[in-house]
Amino acid sequence: MSTSKVMTEDDVVGQLRSGMTIGIGGWASRRKPMSLVRALLRSDLDDLHLVTYGGPDVGMLCAAGKVSRLTFSFVSLDTIPLEPHFRKARESGSLRCTEMDEGMLLLGLQAAAWRVPFLPSRVGLGTDLFRVNPDLKTVRSPYPSRDGVTDEELTAIPAIHLDAALCHLNVGDDRGNAAFLGPDLYFDDLMIDAAEHSYVSVERIVPTEDLLGEAGDVTRMRISRLFVDGVVLAPNGAHPTSCEPEYERDEAFQREYALTARDPDAWTSFRTDWLSLSDEATYQDKVAAR
Repeated sequence: MSTSKVMTEDDVVGQLRSGMTIGIGGWASRRKPMSLVRALLRSDLDDLHLVTYGGPDVGMLCAAGKVSRLTFSFVSLDTIPLEPHFRKARESGSLRCTEMDEGMLLLGLQAAAWRVPFLPSRVGLGTDLFRVNPDLKTVRSPYPSRDGVTDEELTAIPAIHLDAALCHLNVGDDRGNAAFLGPDLYFDDLMIDAAEHSYVSVERIVPTEDLLGEAGDVTRMRISRLFVDGVVLAPNGAHPTSCEPEYERDEAFQREYALTARDPDAWTSFRTDWLSLSDEATYQDKVAAR
């Protein structure tokens, strides 16, 4: 019996439904699963709840009217600090937002991955997070702290359960094991473990027996086939975001995209030219021809 989980981007989107809570891996404009995002943009799915350390994935899906809710700690293009299409959607009031700092989002995903309802933390105490996120609650510790404080008040960070997770890694096998080769995993492992179903796109697929050699270090093999439902071969699939060490961010493309937030006609033209193409192969051919 075949153990291959290889799919196309459109196969993955065919497994998703409108209204789902979808975690998107990567960090700002780094190693985002953009080939899968482009497949979402080509689909008729909408009313999505995104959970992410956001970048152009959020901006493009918001500009296309696909997102109704966002749980996030930031939405940035790195060299452009605030993602302009996200800003436009937020300022219009069309987006319901749950704001968290980076550590809170991590702990929410960790709680879901560990199948517990929340994790305690001091993060957020004494800040405006409780004002902008009124659903947050606190708990009293039943144990003394290391310095002897008893009955300490802590933030109860709720588990962030995902219907699906989409991530992009450098290399994987056809069974769903995958490894990152760049400077950071960006919590993709927590996204995948917190999700009911997970899909990973990779720059290249190699035989399982070669995966450790490709990774160079077992500590980089952090994505297990046990939690992955599908693998997509997507060379240059993170474009225009970076996927180190394969390629850096396409700054010229990113600037061109960011400017479209100023003019609805410019966005419509950009979407037609780049995001409404028939498939990922056509997009990549057009990128190569630039």
